[in-house]
Amino acid sequence: FPTRLRGQCRYINRHKNKSAKNITAPNMLSSKSRQVLCIMHPFLMTVYLPLSRKSSSAKSVKKETLEATRAMAEPAYKVPAFREREPEGMQEYQRMAAHFGRDLSTLQQELHRMKVATHEQVENIEITREVRERMSARREYQTDTPKAPEFLVGLRSHTVWEKTPVKLFCTLSGSPTPIVKWYRNNIPIDPLSAPGKYKIENKYGVHGLIISRCSVADSGVYSAVATNPQGKVISKATVCVRRPAGAGESAHLPGQVPLLSGIHRSKLEVTLLDRFGVTFGTEGESLTLVASMVVVPDLPNLPPEVMWYRDDTLLKSSRWAEMSVGGGAAKLTLPHLNKDDEGLYTLRIWTKDGTTEHSAYLFVKDAAPSVVGAPGAPMDVTVSDVNKDYVLVSWKPPNTTNEPLITGYFVDRRKSGSKDWVQCNDSPVKVCKLPVHGLTEGASYHFRVRAVNSAGISLPSRMSSGVTAAEVETDVEVIKIEGKYDIVVREEELQGAYVTLPEPPTEVHATEINRTYVVLSWKPPSPRGRAPLWYLIEKSVGENNLWQRVNTGVQICSPRYPVYDLEDKKAYRFRVIAVNKYGPSEPSEPSGLIQKVDPYGVPSAPGQVIASRNTKTSAFVQWEAPKNPKNLMGYYVDCCAVGSKTWIPCNHRPYKHTRFVVHGLTPGETYIFRVQAVNAYGLSEESQESAPLFIDAALSPIPQYAKTVVLSSPAAPSAPYGITLLSCDGSSMTLAWKKPKNSGGTKISAYYVDKREAGSLNWKEASPSPTASRVFKVENLTAGVFYEFKVQAGNLAGVGLPSEPSKAFACEAWTMPEPGPPYDLSFWEVRDHSVLLQWKAPVYSGDSPVTGYFVEMAKKGSSDFAVVNAEPVKHRYLKITGLETGAWYVFKVRGVNVAGKGKASDVSDAVCAKALPGVKEIEYGVDEETGDIFLSFEASEISEHSKFTWSKSYKEITESNRMSVSTVGRRSRLTFVNPEKEDLGIYSVAVSDTDGLSSSHTITEEELNKMLELSYNIRHPIVPLKTELNYEVLEKGHVRFWLQALKLSSAASYRFVVNDKEVTSGEGHKISHDASTGIIQMTIEHFTKANEGTYTLQIHDGKAKNQSSLVLVGDVFKAALKEAEFQRKEHIRKQGPHFSEYLKFHVDEDCTVMLVCKLANVKKETTFTWFKDDEEITLDVAPNPMSGACALPIPLFSRKDQGIYKAVLADDRGKDTSVYDISGQGNVFIFEDIINAIAHIAVELGEHFVVVAGSSASELMLQCTPEGIRLQCYMKYYTEEMKTSWFHKESKIASSEKMRIGGTSEMAWMQICEPTDREKGHYTIEINDGKASHTRTFDLSGQGKSQLSYNDAYAEFQRLKAAAFAEKTHNTGMRMHLPKCLFFFSTDRGRVVGGLPDVVTIMEYKTLSLTCTVWGDPKPEVTWFKNEQEVLSDGHNQISFESGKFASLTINSVTVEDSGKYSINVRNKYGGEFVEITVSVYKQGEQIPEPKLGQMARPAPVPKSPAPPSKPQTPAPSMKTPTPTPPPSVKSPTPTPPPSVKSPPPAPKSPTPPRSAKSPTPPRFMRSPTPTKK
Repeated sequence: FPTRLRGQCRYINRHKNKSAKNITAPNMLSSKSRQVLCIMHPFLMTVYLPLSRKSSSAKSVKKETLEATRAMAEPAYKVPAFREREPEGMQEYQRMAAHFGRDLSTLQQELHRMKVATHEQVENIEITREVRERMSARREYQTDTPKAPEFLVGLRSHTVWEKTPVKLFCTLSGSPTPIVKWYRNNIPIDPLSAPGKYKIENKYGVHGLIISRCSVADSGVYSAVATNPQGKVISKATVCVRRPAGAGESAHLPGQVPLLSGIHRSKLEVTLLDRFGVTFGTEGESLTLVASMVVVPDLPNLPPEVMWYRDDTLLKSSRWAEMSVGGGAAKLTLPHLNKDDEGLYTLRIWTKDGTTEHSAYLFVKDAAPSVVGAPGAPMDVTVSDVNKDYVLVSWKPPNTTNEPLITGYFVDRRKSGSKDWVQCNDSPVKVCKLPVHGLTEGASYHFRVRAVNSAGISLPSRMSSGVTAAEVETDVEVIKIEGKYDIVVREEELQGAYVTLPEPPTEVHATEINRTYVVLSWKPPSPRGRAPLWYLIEKSVGENNLWQRVNTGVQICSPRYPVYDLEDKKAYRFRVIAVNKYGPSEPSEPSGLIQKVDPYGVPSAPGQVIASRNTKTSAFVQWEAPKNPKNLMGYYVDCCAVGSKTWIPCNHRPYKHTRFVVHGLTPGETYIFRVQAVNAYGLSEESQESAPLFIDAALSPIPQYAKTVVLSSPAAPSAPYGITLLSCDGSSMTLAWKKPKNSGGTKISAYYVDKREAGSLNWKEASPSPTASRVFKVENLTAGVFYEFKVQAGNLAGVGLPSEPSKAFACEAWTMPEPGPPYDLSFWEVRDHSVLLQWKAPVYSGDSPVTGYFVEMAKKGSSDFAVVNAEPVKHRYLKITGLETGAWYVFKVRGVNVAGKGKASDVSDAVCAKALPGVKEIEYGVDEETGDIFLSFEASEISEHSKFTWSKSYKEITESNRMSVSTVGRRSRLTFVNPEKEDLGIYSVAVSDTDGLSSSHTITEEELNKMLELSYNIRHPIVPLKTELNYEVLEKGHVRFWLQALKLSSAASYRFVVNDKEVTSGEGHKISHDASTGIIQMTIEHFTKANEGTYTLQIHDGKAKNQSSLVLVGDVFKAALKEAEFQRKEHIRKQGPHFSEYLKFHVDEDCTVMLVCKLANVKKETTFTWFKDDEEITLDVAPNPMSGACALPIPLFSRKDQGIYKAVLADDRGKDTSVYDISGQGNVFIFEDIINAIAHIAVELGEHFVVVAGSSASELMLQCTPEGIRLQCYMKYYTEEMKTSWFHKESKIASSEKMRIGGTSEMAWMQICEPTDREKGHYTIEINDGKASHTRTFDLSGQGKSQLSYNDAYAEFQRLKAAAFAEKTHNTGMRMHLPKCLFFFSTDRGRVVGGLPDVVTIMEYKTLSLTCTVWGDPKPEVTWFKNEQEVLSDGHNQISFESGKFASLTINSVTVEDSGKYSINVRNKYGGEFVEITVSVYKQGEQIPEPKLGQMARPAPVPKSPAPPSKPQTPAPSMKTPTPTPPPSVKSPTPTPPPSVKSPPPAPKSPTPPRSAKSPTPPRFMRSPTPTKK
């Protein structure tokens, strides 16, 4: 139908006319269209009939063909003339014709087109019918003759770019028709598993597989398997998907990040700019991966959401990984690299359209081992099967490429919060997992692993995550109520009866079996009993019922236990008994037979390894999985440069897949590869090596619009350029041109030159045969005619494009006297500031020979050329220096002869003054093996077709008997044969098919002489020595004579000669060597006087020889012999208990002197004893040698503690003694050092304990007494042995009746007796600790605002003096000896009138009564103390205070524990008194003891600056500050008179505190600042 009518069709009813009955359609015509159809229906019926077969499917094909043929025979429709119409139809016809007249011509054309289409369709119907008949006949024929499947055309391999489709097709025959299935790497392909990824086709025996948008992960071996009843055939092809340079890394490797489970909407548009590439790191380093990006809109407070993955694991911020995003960059920082960090890192960023991603691989190599040859650290330490006291630790083994094989592993653990690592296994475990038991329940642990081989122990692995040892409760059910509360119900609580004894455990079996241990596991009993469980394990050999306990002495709390020490080739049964406090259960059912075997072992070696090119620095390696994988962890890939024997690990963490991209390779080098499989038992054997692979880019660069892959196969060269005229004689022209910039991958073998006259369009061959040179002479030219030329280059791939036509050259004979232009300008040795220019001599030399050349230079784009050389150079090269780095330059060259300068050459190509990346210079040296002098050059990169060209003075060296050239890989060497002076000069090398890679070196006479000397030494060698023959005394008194050579082969021989007699290895002498270190040694086990003499070592190593001698006589020998005897005795001493560190001292913060020592090789029976001056010291707490250290405290150290101290360590194996002399006679400095150390601590810390009166902060305190004015300084501890000096107005004060100097254990003081005005001024105390001086000052001149004036102090002294005299008169009749006390301002203060002694000694179990008379107005309060702790009244201690006058403390049935320092504190609002009494209790039958060393209580620290209350008040008992208890008593070998703990030296009778003190009542913990009365 016409277009317009088709658009109006909706539905067609059957027409009343019979001829229109067969016309049906899904649409209907409008009324107007229906009228037109009535006019035209005879023809339309025949046209529509063949087009409506779908609506008339019931008719046969033959009937349709017949009717269509009839329709074709009808004449074309003609519009009738109006005059032929009948009158009754004329009006209607005119109306219709007027309305549709404009469409009639279009309608007629459309009908004609439909007629032609109908004819074609009829033919198609006939062809289809014939094909069906023939196919039917063929099927009948095939059914009769069965045939096995056969590939007529097999699959073909493809290499394609990433994200492009690939189509695999094959043509197949067979009867019955074969069924084809597609596989990838032997895995069936299911199109439904990845909708849209795969499409499988089958058309007329052509089967196809279409893979859309390939990724690198789609690389692999694809196979089509055709099967019918007659057989099966397979066709395989390899698909290699590559990524263009600069793309991400992820598609190279099978491990992909997880797919997103949902869309995370973001309103930010993110574009990645600079992305991190393949990265290399070393263990222990810090490394950051950075990807810069553009974020739109860039909101500082709303950065994009970033996720980092390692392989398929999402990373989270931790101590091992720090992530940040902001400032236009996403960063991942790994602060402490480990091999655990190696893998494929993927950055995924949420964007407005979804996500954008980038991936690259991170390689982490081993840190330098602590011992040469030690293995790398293990990795990926994980902890599983956590129980109450048991965990299973597993890890991955390191790669051992060049190190000795690993023999086992040590596992260490430490508790969280601790820094001490404890080794879990005593002997190395060979499998990469270890059960660890004996853990503490509830404690958190970390684990690490170290590998062991014959060379040593590796560095530790990264520690595991923390894991808490806790019981796995399987009989607990948690019920939630309203989603808020949890009810925990245990199974035992649901039991009806109260069960105490547990049931037997069940399901005893082995969860881990290997040759080292067997891990038993069982199910806890049910019911468990109402008490904590532990387990007993029993074993029996084979089927017998002789059961033996396994865990003797070990309590098992978890249903897991590792069993060691099982015999090989024996099977065991095990059973378990549950035990609680109520008793044991019945034994469990025995397990099945369990034998100690390795169920897997190491895997078999991987299969064939195939390496292919990837980039200029990487290779794609694939391999076949091992036939016996055996729980694979992954693979290690190694590489080795051809010609080298050193294998290098390519990955340092097991890689899971069978293909890997090896990075970091050297461009232009040739490598071979091998693979090892890894599991928990170790590494497999190495696979077979791959074929050598030359490292170069796999694919040629392609334009962005290209749709196909361009393989790096040979191509035709590009067009030559720069055609220039070199000479013309009127009938011929000599031309030259520049070689194509792209050779097409192979050598250019021919050039084709065409010519034409200027203005002509027809090109003619200049010569019937091509030329191999780039200089060509065109003959048979017409003089005076202008010619144009073009050149084409050819190689193995064909002839390339022609060059641009040259400019028109006039064929006129050259007759000028000057030379013609030089040509073929080229650049070599391009560096940052220089370039070497070479050219060829002019073909036309003029009237005379060329004598030199001038070089002109200009910057690119400039026409101002400047002459470089002031004088012409005679050779055809020139090194231009002083260039600007990075600038582009062009050059011209002119020849010179007698007539002058000739024509200039064509302008050269532009060159940039910048060195190529990685370019190296020529190395000049001598071969260490042969002594040959050589020049060597290593190219930074080469292509497969590159060649090295050596030149002397820039003339190529071809064949010469004076030197030879050898090339291996990227290194080429020019070796001289007997070099002489004529070999001096400039040598250069150039590498073809590179960007002008070249270098040069000038050999001078001085340099040649140096190399000749070195060559002679190598050809006439000596064994170079790192050290001459020397000796050392070893641990057991053995003497080792050794020498180290710089280099020593395994074939070296040597001999020791002692006193002109050769010594061989035998009894008493051990001789050995290590070729790897070059050490040769001889050890004499028993060194005596007979070994004095001369020692000589003679060495022969191939052609080299050397010897070294050592003279060991006289004093040198005596010293060696003495040292040997000492070491022998030391060895014997260390066989028993001994001191690892002898006695030494240190001073604690409380100024107690500690004598300390460290012990070794002790046991429970070892005894430790202290002595002073050969008398034993007995401590209350005996020393514990098993602790590894012992200490003797000496509190209040002074001159009385001088002596010789000795520690003795002994058991049945022997005895060891350590002596420390602090007697001051043998070593005077030790005593002084102790005193200085005490002084340092006392003064430094003492400033924190100074008691300050009032608001004054002075360090020296003033105290008035009845005898005078006292200045005193409190400190941590004071003894008279300290170097203390007092100064008055810078004059040193000497102790006298006027100026008394003294001190107590707490302070140093100076008393001014009967002061006068002359004693005014500044006073200073200076204490020296041996290193520094510490001073305190006090101003007694009355000038300081914060100091008491001298007049006030003097008035107070006079008042106290009068009060003391009055009190003395009042107590004239009293004869009691009063102890030390403090006096305060008021006479009404509380005080002790009498009744208490200084020291009380009493026998054990007696009753002690301390009674005294006190006085005070108002009545004072009384408090009793023992060792500065308040004593409370109870059954043992009874306190009474009668009539306000009589205070008593009664101790019933005293014991040794009641010994100590007692004191009474009497106080009222006017002040008080603090009196001390020492009580000593001895046992019945013993002599009355005297105070022993260590019995005295240590002085309590004086508070820094206590603030007394603002008004007089009595402090409550709760304000008392407790002080440390006395140290244990020490038995002193030399009894000493009992000193007063507080103040040994005498002091004035009645000191009082200064008037400025706000509170007259001292703190209860404060000790008396004055010495005790004697």
